[in-house]
Amino acid sequence: MTLLRTPSKINDVLGAALVLQESELAEVRQRQMLSVATKTATGSGDIAHTFGLDCKYRLVFIRCHFTGSAGTASFHISVDSAAGPAYDARLFMIALAGTDKDVHLRIGEGDTGEPSAWTFQADDAIKIAWTNPDSGNITWGLEVGLAIAT
Repeated sequence: MTLLRTPSKINDVLGAALVLQESELAEVRQRQMLSVATKTATGSGDIAHTFGLDCKYRLVFIRCHFTGSAGTASFHISVDSAAGPAYDARLFMIALAGTDKDVHLRIGEGDTGEPSAWTFQADDAIKIAWTNPDSGNITWGLEVGLAIAT
């Protein structure tokens, strides 16, 4: 028995294999988009941290809990763009963050689709800044959720 090795048969088999591979890759991409990596930082001084991934990603949430003496300050979220300083921008500012004023920023369902306004390129960094009004007496725990974007 001999196999028919005509160009059209080979093309049909290769085409079917490519369709299957694309389908499997689409499923993997979908699972990755649902997987959120939580990056953390803690301290009792000022917050001056950057977060990012080594691939295109989107910001899903930012949470920060404060404990200790009374005090609040503005909480800044910005992007340090890989394209250069001309593209750095403040994304969001919360005027009063601190003890009894935790930060809970969750990107809404309308913003999590692709493309999202909260999508960043590889090597872009999300910068979080907060000046502790009572350094050493207010402690904080910061969580930033990032997900791979397409």
